[in-house]
Amino acid sequence: MTSQTPSRAQAGMAARARPEIRAMKGYVSARSLVAGGGATVFLDANESPYEPYVGASDLARYPMQQPPELMRVICDWLDLSSRNVTVMRGADEAIDCLMRAFCVPPVDNIIICPPTFAMYRQSAILQGVEVREAPLADRFALDTASVLAQCDDNTKLVFVCSPNNPTANLMDRDAILNLCAELAGRALVVVDETYIEYAGVDSIAAALESHANLVVLRTLSKSHAAAGVRCGVAVARADVSELLSKVLAPYPIPQPVVQAVMAIMAPANQVKLAEKRQDIITRRDEFAAAARDTAPVREVLPTDANYLLMIVDDADALCARAGEAGVILRNQSHQPGLANAVRVSIGTEDEMDMMLAILRGEAVSAPGEERIARHVRRTSETAISVEVNLDRKAPVRISTGVGFYDHMLDQIAKHAGFSLQLECDGDLHIDPHHTIEDCAIALGVAIRSALGDKRGVGRYGFCLPMDESLVTVALDLSGRYYLDFKGEFPADHVGDLPTDMIEHVFRSLAENLQANLHIAVEGENAHHMVEACFKGFARALRQAIRQDGAELPSTKGVL
Repeated sequence: MTSQTPSRAQAGMAARARPEIRAMKGYVSARSLVAGGGATVFLDANESPYEPYVGASDLARYPMQQPPELMRVICDWLDLSSRNVTVMRGADEAIDCLMRAFCVPPVDNIIICPPTFAMYRQSAILQGVEVREAPLADRFALDTASVLAQCDDNTKLVFVCSPNNPTANLMDRDAILNLCAELAGRALVVVDETYIEYAGVDSIAAALESHANLVVLRTLSKSHAAAGVRCGVAVARADVSELLSKVLAPYPIPQPVVQAVMAIMAPANQVKLAEKRQDIITRRDEFAAAARDTAPVREVLPTDANYLLMIVDDADALCARAGEAGVILRNQSHQPGLANAVRVSIGTEDEMDMMLAILRGEAVSAPGEERIARHVRRTSETAISVEVNLDRKAPVRISTGVGFYDHMLDQIAKHAGFSLQLECDGDLHIDPHHTIEDCAIALGVAIRSALGDKRGVGRYGFCLPMDESLVTVALDLSGRYYLDFKGEFPADHVGDLPTDMIEHVFRSLAENLQANLHIAVEGENAHHMVEACFKGFARALRQAIRQDGAELPSTKGVL
């Protein structure tokens, strides 16, 4: 059995697909019968007419294969027509669908360029398709001559990862386009751009107009911090997209994924994600420079991605040492040409500091030794993410949208001596009340969770003057809630923070910390009085959370 080879004059690449896929009709799913937007009663798909729980939305009904609202935001992101876009469950599914649509097992073959992403080979093996190798050239550049030498009439797909995983380098654009031209009408050139946002270059997808055999893979997993969402895209000419829709599952995109992607793609969130990507790039370059000066590292390869590849003296030993500290690395030494190579993803500032300490042979806290907690709070009014580490002083990053409140929460973290990262998206178009209250609730929950069973903590604390103002704060991490707040502020706002919310903040903190909290403040300047309250609380909290030994500070045996 051999694959048919079309002439280059044939339009598009559909003629190179599996004959049975070309001939088959796509599955007619329930939602594919919906024409226009008029249907409201669905009695065709044996669905339940009820949502599974109170508050659920659109979970009882099957989604469309390519939900229109999802397609709209994806096409806006990529600046492409829906004819050229197929949304899938991650780029991994796109690889699998291309394999199923084009490769006749066991006749056809694909070409990969090792060292490269393992899923290309894995998917081919699962489909019974031959894998041929055209190894990367010096400095891991694409070797087009080697690729072409491996091609024959049964070659259907050539995979090029750019930036390449695991070597992190961007492939030469002209070399890829020359490969497309050489293989026109014969094989698809699949360019995996999973990490392209970190490379500072435009996608090669614009070349679709001139190269019918180009396919580009994109994903939200890395650039949009959405690996758990599972949303990827195959970008191709319309004839290839139509084939992919035949082999794609009838309902590949769950409704919660649609809802998550719509939130991720909101313009305001896109701005935040762009800032976070730049933060990762900056930290990547700083880490690479520092890692080069450590004893185990022989070389850090140049990187265009959110990770880097290090050549070390003993990859097995480094991975084992990191694992003992709770840090998981990816040993790439099994890949051709990568002896003693370790791939390191760029994490948070704390995580990269920990990785540097491991490289320097310094002591690192074992997993569970530090008091860390993460808490997410979502309501119809706010969405809040907070992380605390009571045993580290940095980083401190706070963004609530209320400037003076950010300053006060920063005072809590700095004067209490712990790391605090808090981000809130609240209904500030109404007023700051919900944001201020819910951030205090979330922070109280996170600190209480980080304290664990409270063994060794100081439990109590403290008073503090600020200019003409004086605050007295008494705090007991007793496990029982009580607040006594005494203070009258001579102004209704300090900056953009309403002073009538100050007592409310400490009530929410005390209740969710499960603490006894007494605050009495007096003075003449509202700014000084408010800041004294937050600093006094912070200093009391500093004493209360400080650990000294492992004894539980209670005769009851529990707090």
